[in-house]
Amino acid sequence: MQKFVKINSKDNVAVALTDLACGMILDVDGVSITLKEDIPRGHKFTLVSLNENDNVIKYGFPIGHTTQAVESGSWVHTQNVKTNLGDLLTYSYEPDFTPLTSREKLTFDGFRRENGKVGIRNEIWIVPTVGCVNSIASAMEKQFKSKVTGSVEDIIAFPHPYGCSQMGDDQENTRTVLADLINHPNAAGVLVLGLGCENSNIAELKRYIGEYDENRVKFLQCQDVEDEMDTAEHLIDELVAYASQFTREPIGADELVIGMKCGGSDGMSGITANPTVGKFSDILIAQGGTTVLTEVPEMFGAETLLMARCDNKELFDKTVDMINDFKNYFTSHNQTIYENPSPGNKKGGISTLEDKSLGCTQKSGSAPVKDVLKYGETVKTKGLNLLSAPGNDLVASTALAASGCHMVLFTTGRGTPFASPVPTMKISTNTPLATKKSNWIDFNTGTLIEGKTLDLLGEELFQYVLAVASGKKVKSEEAGFHDMAIFKQGVTL
Repeated sequence: MQKFVKINSKDNVAVALTDLACGMILDVDGVSITLKEDIPRGHKFTLVSLNENDNVIKYGFPIGHTTQAVESGSWVHTQNVKTNLGDLLTYSYEPDFTPLTSREKLTFDGFRRENGKVGIRNEIWIVPTVGCVNSIASAMEKQFKSKVTGSVEDIIAFPHPYGCSQMGDDQENTRTVLADLINHPNAAGVLVLGLGCENSNIAELKRYIGEYDENRVKFLQCQDVEDEMDTAEHLIDELVAYASQFTREPIGADELVIGMKCGGSDGMSGITANPTVGKFSDILIAQGGTTVLTEVPEMFGAETLLMARCDNKELFDKTVDMINDFKNYFTSHNQTIYENPSPGNKKGGISTLEDKSLGCTQKSGSAPVKDVLKYGETVKTKGLNLLSAPGNDLVASTALAASGCHMVLFTTGRGTPFASPVPTMKISTNTPLATKKSNWIDFNTGTLIEGKTLDLLGEELFQYVLAVASGKKVKSEEAGFHDMAIFKQGVTL
């Protein structure tokens, strides 16, 4: 197996693909490098001697600067590297992208809804309007699971702590995201469960839901009935009967909407998993499909690469606003914009936010950006979309589901068991993680450094996505995990 990789010809560091020992002599582009210390897998070592304040180059771009002189063959990490990033920046539109070549369209077996939308699951969702009825929603899920029959695949409750004591944009976020989930095509039927005295009550929420099929969406306000469990059972029976009419049928892959997210990243994320997801994204978009990239704070330092791929000046301006709005969000709360990466990221070999972002944005492949979405906004344009949401795993993945994504591809070098409202596929950056946590990991890209090509792995991931879209459960679904988290942006009354 290859021991290290120099990602770009311009780089002055390389990344260890396995643990490397002090004193090892490595041949890098015909130059012998003697390691001055142990280099953990995923971490960087210098290919030349660097002076204090020299740029550290990885992926062909600076990921920070040295805080002291560093000898060739030395470990480069948080102890001797600091970010170059500052606060708000001025950008100019300099387009640099090539449209993808169309590919023959493949199909998956999905569910065609009466409104023409497509789902990849045929589930009944119980959506509380307010956290006060969370326990009732969870009790309903547990009690009514036995009613799953025929083509109906599951009954799932989505508890959350919001829906009351909120103001302004914070309350708006809750109502918008709840409405997005109620309208999501993976749900064949929805029971909206309210209390009755909350701010985001059923009557208020209906304004956000818009037109709906009364056979598909039922409402229950607990304060209005004597026995909410008994009333709910009748409504669930009606929803199951309605959902049972849907069966899987061949549907073009061009109707898939796939979210892309990473978390618990390591030094391998930008070498294996994220480029593989980027290759998948290009394949799906070439089929006429749609992918959505989010976690804006993990675009900082690589945002100009995305801006250069914006299809037009209007999208460029929307991308600039998305980036600067998120920076202002940090500063308005007196927080440092670049307080990232996390402790787990650092342990895995990521030193600065630029290091993380340049790896993170590789999930977007090479396709041009076709739209930029606000938090809670749903996908309207095929192709690559950017979505405004934070980096937090549960919040960002829920935002992807709310935007209309049928599933989320989640790359990780550290491992995580969480799920989201839609199938959440865990993609490991390295084989040891996939082996150790086989109950969490669905797809291993560690094979990329063990002999497989990126093109082949991208095709394999595409086929795996089609299988999941056709009904194959991901590991978190098999475990019965379904999480959601709404972006909290204000005071609590």
